[in-house]
Amino acid sequence: MSKFQKKRGDTAPTISTASLPDIVFILLFFFMVITKMRETDLKVKVTVPNATELEKLEQKTLVHYIYIGRPMQQYQAIYGTAPRIQLDDSFKTVDDIPLFVENHKQTVQPALRARITSSLRVDGDITMGIVQDVKTKLRKIGQLKVNYAARRGANKKPE
Repeated sequence: MSKFQKKRGDTAPTISTASLPDIVFILLFFFMVITKMRETDLKVKVTVPNATELEKLEQKTLVHYIYIGRPMQQYQAIYGTAPRIQLDDSFKTVDDIPLFVENHKQTVQPALRARITSSLRVDGDITMGIVQDVKTKLRKIGQLKVNYAARRGANKKPE
């Protein structure tokens, strides 16, 4: 008899997969919590005009959107067919814009507040009167970075 025995095959122990379902559910829950599906539900019809010279907005967190258009079909019985302003998920007036901008500024770091941009998403069929009122109100509160949303495409020349 020998004092030493030979090791037969160095096999590594198997990895336990008992906690794998727990890890999968934790990751699933994590992504469900942090995912933001949609910021606002549009209540106005907005068909932005076509443009040829466009620039992409870099930091979406520094942009707040002001929608201007006619109410959708399901809201026309309540709000009529006149052009309306939508801030977040509700119809507002021009006088509500300063509070809307200030609430957005509170969500941004103080060092980045000077870079906040107001993006106007205006329906192509709307007259410029309501748009000019919004721009005047933004100018009065010191919000000078204004952007017009548009689609990439060639402008059609009227015949």
